[in-house]
Amino acid sequence: MHTEKTERPIAGTVIAVSLSKKHTFSKERKDIIKLVEGLGVQGDAHSGSTVKHRSRVAQNPDQPNLRQVHLIQQELFEELSGRFHIEPGQMGENITTAGINLLELPVNSILFLGHSAMIKITGLRNPCAQIDQFQPGLLNAVIEKDENGNLIRKAGIMGIVLESGEVKPGDEIRVELPPKPFKKLERV
Repeated sequence: MHTEKTERPIAGTVIAVSLSKKHTFSKERKDIIKLVEGLGVQGDAHSGSTVKHRSRVAQNPDQPNLRQVHLIQQELFEELSGRFHIEPGQMGENITTAGINLLELPVNSILFLGHSAMIKITGLRNPCAQIDQFQPGLLNAVIEKDENGNLIRKAGIMGIVLESGEVKPGDEIRVELPPKPFKKLERV
């Protein structure tokens, strides 16, 4: 008898949601945020169809915004808890998650959040020196090297909004993986 092995669905939970109207490092926690298709988080400084990150705007303000939504897994905060105290939103993420290893998802994975919101994962956040202004030494804690000397960026992932919807703490997150072969996340 042949039984087909089925992959267990990947699921997690929204722990917190945050936004900032200004270009600040940390974002303010909210009870609910609205994701807007093609733009990002309504009311957030990084919302828009073209790039909003200041250093990227300086290079080319017409680039598509592949960084509309920033997600970090709460498990990172737990990993760093012996050396740093970090609350959701303080590292600039819009959505803090639990139960999904975001860093292992392939490019173009789709996250379904709440009743209708959908985010397509575009890549890794590349943390900059600003992170050390928040807590000295944090940059080195969120960037490591593997056995081959390749950088491992642990400061979260970025995505674009495919479907609008409200997201709040406690919402389930379901993951739909893209067709194989999977493409590993790189910085965006």
